[in-house]
Amino acid sequence: MPGALKVAVQMDPMETVKIDADSTFALMLEAQSRGHQLWHYEVRHMALRGQRLTARANSVVLRREVGNHFTFGPTELLDLGTMDVVLMRQDPPFDMAYITATHMLEHIHPKTLVVNDPAAVRNAPEKLLVAHFPDLMPPTLITWDRAAIAEFRAEFRDIIIKPLFGNGGIGVFRVREDDENFGSILDSHFSRTTEPLMIQRYEAAVRQGDKRIILVDGEPMGAVNRIPAKGDARSNMHVGGRPEKSTLTAREHDICAAIGPYLRERGLLFVGIDVIGDYLTEINVTSPTGLQEITRFDGIKIEETVWDKIEAKV
Repeated sequence: MPGALKVAVQMDPMETVKIDADSTFALMLEAQSRGHQLWHYEVRHMALRGQRLTARANSVVLRREVGNHFTFGPTELLDLGTMDVVLMRQDPPFDMAYITATHMLEHIHPKTLVVNDPAAVRNAPEKLLVAHFPDLMPPTLITWDRAAIAEFRAEFRDIIIKPLFGNGGIGVFRVREDDENFGSILDSHFSRTTEPLMIQRYEAAVRQGDKRIILVDGEPMGAVNRIPAKGDARSNMHVGGRPEKSTLTAREHDICAAIGPYLRERGLLFVGIDVIGDYLTEINVTSPTGLQEITRFDGIKIEETVWDKIEAKV
């Protein structure tokens, strides 16, 4: 193991962290327990001048105490190129601000290890990366073309419509063949953005759960099942999905074996995939969650493996 590392964490405001659910908080606590020094900053605090990437940041000490979970040091101008590690953990949406941050972080990576690799994150937004594995997916369409969406709906009759770069289940709709809101849903989306939509066949197996599987350096480490709330097609825990204990099936091991080398080769060290029934639906590389739920159900602290891998790479 190396000595104490200097670790900057690019994330959302510390005040918003839910300490019993947030995977970034778990990763930071593990780093702190190993003697690594932590700084916190937000994307809006970054600046690139020439080749020097800085952020107005605060050193931070964490505690697992609700309402008293962090203490900041004084604000300082942090040269991110002097850090050993930067964790890129801000939540989507995966918009131009997110993309710009990945370009800026490329100026320091790999001399400073950025997790996940910023170029790979930029080239692998979760709902597009999965399209590289069509044999593992349910029937899927990504398009702006309303006629193509209507044809897909006519073919499969029960579909899921979701924004391509969203998160947390926001903007996700189940649309049956007789749903008169279909046109209004498309109008609402395309009136506020030029981004395409992802449309997938509705998988009834989601009533038994949408499984989140965590992979570290391409290897599956654990899983948690997420059961949709009654009357909701979405299983995201942000919108009421209920987590429950789960193990990997043979099919899920096959899925992980198929995508693992691809993730590892691209520096996507910490990844969460979503599986419904026999189908891979998303590959989450931006800010995957699920660590604390897996720990509660299985006693597995995946954050330990994440830091073992990071320390070995540094």
